[in-house]
Amino acid sequence: MATATTTSANRAVLRSRFPRASRDVRKAAGWPTRALNSTGKVAWFAVQAVGEVGHALRYYRKEIVRLIAEIGMGAGAMAVVGGTVAIVGFVTLSAGSLIAIQGFASLGNIGVEAFTGFLAALVNVRLTAPVVTGEALAATVGAGATAEIGAMRISEEIDALEVMGIKSISYLVSTRIIAGGVVIIPLYAMSLIMAFAAAQLTTTVLYGQSGGTYSHYFHTFLRPNDVFWSFIEVIIISVIVMINHCYFGYNCSGGPVGVGEAVGRSMRTSLVVVQFVVLFASLALYGTNPNFNLTV
Repeated sequence: MATATTTSANRAVLRSRFPRASRDVRKAAGWPTRALNSTGKVAWFAVQAVGEVGHALRYYRKEIVRLIAEIGMGAGAMAVVGGTVAIVGFVTLSAGSLIAIQGFASLGNIGVEAFTGFLAALVNVRLTAPVVTGEALAATVGAGATAEIGAMRISEEIDALEVMGIKSISYLVSTRIIAGGVVIIPLYAMSLIMAFAAAQLTTTVLYGQSGGTYSHYFHTFLRPNDVFWSFIEVIIISVIVMINHCYFGYNCSGGPVGVGEAVGRSMRTSLVVVQFVVLFASLALYGTNPNFNLTV
């Protein structure tokens, strides 16, 4: 008993003498518990949001249509510049051009610059286009969803929806998941076209490579299966991105400052999650067999 009392007294003395270090130690010690708790909350939120998709399709069709238009073409200032479509298009255009520039220069160092078409077909579909599209979706639509839902949370509009008998998760989250999944398909198709066109124009016009040579290697290594799985990847990314951003907005607190912090945290999480989705998909699809045979 005396030993326990002495230990408690010593801890109290240490906390009083070194308050900052003591606080940091307690914070570090509680990190595994907080991480597990946060993971459980996110998982349960995702289960609820996905589970309410059927309810949203049945009762909130008008809201889904409105969100599809808003996600695709934007609202307000974003609509002036063409919305998400224009942003994703220009970003993938730049990415496709960079692949052609770096690929032609790197392959030219070993005398096989003719393989630039192969590189454009492989890298754009398997890596660049899914990553760029996912991050552009997070930066435009996802961040906007976090800010909008967060503003509703701090102004108690979400509580008002619940009082009126409206399922807030179904109305605010499930509808956005559906809209994101619908919009991402034509959006990603446009992204691929822009990336392919940029790579071809850069290689054939800027570097003067023969169009026949480029087209031969490009069409030889552009596999329909790769394109199909690439679409599946971006659909999964869109669902995860929308759930992530809606979670941070739905659970934010602390007034306008809290909304800004929620947007920042959601963007950081999305940037990491997009990379992991593409990484694991690539390992699962091409880890043991890359599905191409490179010959001159």
